Amino acid sequence: MLPQSKLEEMKASLHKVYKKRFVTDNRPKYGTINKGFTELELQHFFRNVKNDKFRLLFKYQAYLGLRVGEVSKLHISNINFDKRELTLENEKSHKTDSLLIPAELFRETIEFVSKYAKEIKLAEGYIFFKEHDYNVRNRLAHIEVNYVRKVFREAVLASNLDEAYGHSEETYPNHKERQLYRLTTHSLRHYAITHFAKATNGNVVLASRFARHSKPDMTMRYINRDNEELFRNIDYAFASNLNTIKTSLSKWSK
Repeated sequence: MLPQSKLEEMKASLHKVYKKRFVTDNRPKYGTINKGFTELELQHFFRNVKNDKFRLLFKYQAYLGLRVGEVSKLHISNINFDKRELTLENEKSHKTDSLLIPAELFRETIEFVSKYAKEIKLAEGYIFFKEHDYNVRNRLAHIEVNYVRKVFREAVLASNLDEAYGHSEETYPNHKERQLYRLTTHSLRHYAITHFAKATNGNVVLASRFARHSKPDMTMRYINRDNEELFRNIDYAFASNLNTIKTSLSKWSK
């Protein structure tokens, strides 16, 4: 008889196949909704991340565009402290990528590593170590993704940024529909890519390399959601029409 863990693994695999082949994705498409943080929102968010470990973790997402699965497993060996260079395996393509760590983020990293050197050593070199009894065997040394998401959600709530744009019908039996939030941990990656694209005058090829995407069109899904520019240009495009309407209304009301 197969062990319970193996049965659960097989069940999860079968569900993935079923969902891919037979289940329609009922999630609302967010269209032009900005899934990334604005500058002001990011300031509010970081103000409400009280734990310095999670603050640094989220900064690696916001300033280097790391995915939550990548940042949670960040290892001390991933950083070349002489070159200020981060090397890691791309979670999607499984290729090895390199990025330069911004000076301020690098300084904060050195301070954090120095402060928690003992904990990081006990965690086998994982920077974002998991806090638990290190005498327990078969432990996960780095912090878990779901716990990162939990801390993220708490900070978003504290920042009054808990905005939902729809609901998703669950494909699991006996599961209720769940809210779909505009801001998730991936929104920090959205911010990083959008911010980098703006700083390079919309250089999509360079932004795609920064985002570690295989194709630039994937990057466009991130940097095209800037509603501030969209709204500003809508106003600009129809400014003359609005003045004409105002003049007509003014004459009509006399």
